[in-house]
Amino acid sequence: MKKHDLTLEQLLVLQSEMRHVEKSLGLAYLLLLGGHLGVHRFYLKRHVSGTIQLILFLIAVMCYFLAFIMTGDDEDLTAASIFFILIMLLAGLVLFIWIIVDLFLMPRMVREWNEAREAEIIRRLTGKS
Repeated sequence: MKKHDLTLEQLLVLQSEMRHVEKSLGLAYLLLLGGHLGVHRFYLKRHVSGTIQLILFLIAVMCYFLAFIMTGDDEDLTAASIFFILIMLLAGLVLFIWIIVDLFLMPRMVREWNEAREAEIIRRLTGKS
């Protein structure tokens, strides 16, 4: 059953239920400001990709500090510090590109979430699977 086939009472219930579960594109974009932490993906219940973004961020930060520690007071780059700098740059670059891509994917992710929740509610209202 489609949304336009619902009765007025069912439409009101649908609207009320959607208010509690729908995701906001504006809020998702606002959370993208913390995108390097994967917060926007956690908001959209994409826990696996959000966790991967968080891990990439933590790897980059950890390698930054390890490179700083390995360099020490003499400021000569050692092989270990160069290795950590390269890992940091690689993780940071992957994360940066991913966040740029998410800028364009965000409307679709929010729309898919909201459409799926709406379909679930309509199935419950009509009693059809």
